Amino acid sequence: MSSSPTKIWLVTGPPGIGKSSLVSKVIFSVRSTGHGVGGCLTKGVRKGKERVGFRLTDLLSGSDAELASVSGLGPRVGRYRVNIINLSSVGANSLLRASEVADFIVIDEVGPMELTSPEFRKGVKACLAAGKPMLIVLHESMKDPLITEISGQPNSELVELALHNRESVSEQLPSEIALSLGSV
Repeated sequence: MSSSPTKIWLVTGPPGIGKSSLVSKVIFSVRSTGHGVGGCLTKGVRKGKERVGFRLTDLLSGSDAELASVSGLGPRVGRYRVNIINLSSVGANSLLRASEVADFIVIDEVGPMELTSPEFRKGVKACLAAGKPMLIVLHESMKDPLITEISGQPNSELVELALHNRESVSEQLPSEIALSLGSV
C-alpha cells in the first residue's frame, strides 16, 4: 500500500453532459482489473422522451429500487418526490457496505434528492472515513455542508465535464483510475 493519501475523484457538470456514461466506464474499467466496486448508481427512468423518475442500484448486490418519481410520495425535489425508504434501504446501505468491503467506491450522486436522507449522509461520511479510493458525482451548483466537506478533501481531484472535454475525459479517466488501483 502506498503512503500517499487515497484519491477521490469528484465529477461535476451540467445535466446531460455525460456524467453517468463516465461513471459506467469507470466501473467497468475498475472491475476489469479485478477490484470490487461498491456504492450506488443513479439512473433516470423515462417514459418515451420524458424523464419520470430515477432508480438507485447497489453496485455490490445489484439490487435496485425507485429513488424518485413524478407521482410518488416523499420530499419534493423539483418535479420529483423522493422515496426516503428506498434511499435508506438501498442507497445508504450500499454505501455502508461499500465502506467495509469494496476496493473502490462509487457515489452517483450527492445532490438534492440524496441529501434529503440523514442515513444517506451517514453513508457518505462512512465512505469518506474508510479512506478508500472513490469516484463521487457532485451536483453542479448545490451548496451543502456535506458537499463542502467532500470538496475539501485534500486528496480530491475535481473533474468538471463540459462539451469541450467530455470525450477526452471519458477516454482517459477510467484507465487512469484503474491504473492507480493496480491489479489484484
